[in-house]
Amino acid sequence: MPAAMRGGSSARPTGQGAAQAAARSRAAAPEGGLSAPAILLAALGVLLAALVVILATGERGARLAATISADVNSRLAAAGFRLAAVRVKGASPLATADILRAAGLYKDQPLAGLDLDDVRRRIESVGWVDDVRVVRLLPDTLLIQVVERRQLAVWQVDGRRQVIDVRGAPIPEADPASFSRLPLVVGPGANVGAADLLLELSRRPAVMSQVEALVRVDQRRWDLRLRSGGVIQLPAEGEAAALRRLDELDRASGLMRIGFDRLDLRVPEVVAVRPRSGVTHPAAEPEAPEAAARG
Repeated sequence: MPAAMRGGSSARPTGQGAAQAAARSRAAAPEGGLSAPAILLAALGVLLAALVVILATGERGARLAATISADVNSRLAAAGFRLAAVRVKGASPLATADILRAAGLYKDQPLAGLDLDDVRRRIESVGWVDDVRVVRLLPDTLLIQVVERRQLAVWQVDGRRQVIDVRGAPIPEADPASFSRLPLVVGPGANVGAADLLLELSRRPAVMSQVEALVRVDQRRWDLRLRSGGVIQLPAEGEAAALRRLDELDRASGLMRIGFDRLDLRVPEVVAVRPRSGVTHPAAEPEAPEAAARG
């Protein structure tokens, strides 16, 4: 905390202690004998005077004020108001490196004259960032408070993979190889609506634990591709109701545990199963021959 902001009372040193304190004060003060707090107060006075000049003289005053401001910033930097530390809060380690790179800060740059709005705009351009606040902590620290975009899934389309957020927007800086724990969504338009389906699946862990990928079909409905190689075909509408039917069937017959090649839930109130070779599912209706041809 700057000396000018410290609270509480202090005792006045006497004798040898007073001499030592005076020596320390002289050593700490910048050239010219003024302490950093004194220079800060003087700088505020000069800037206030510059504002009065601008209001009184217009454009010529603005140019004069810019010159005065540059001189004030130089004096403040000489007094110790230089950037020594940047603290980033709310961002993951992966995001922090990109945020610092975009901020364009460097050690010992004058802190008082730093354009915080410009720094904020640069950080907002980073794909990881949903919102950001930049705060100057005198004498030498800048705080960057970030709300990071929540990573939802890895989206694969046209042979390319990207990490997407909860709105389906890609995060360009995120390397999909570092997010293998995220669900995989596949196909054109799969980034749109994936959040709603993943929310429904999260309520059915017995199903979700076996899903390898969510595949968008004709940009109108979903197939769930399972780790076992089986496929669950969901309807274009009423996905939540179809998953509830699957949940009920699984509790009654252990369907997910037994496994299948294809499970068709596209027709309301009907569950058509193509079992694995040698396996039957008496609790479900057998799949009609034409079901395999449906998209």
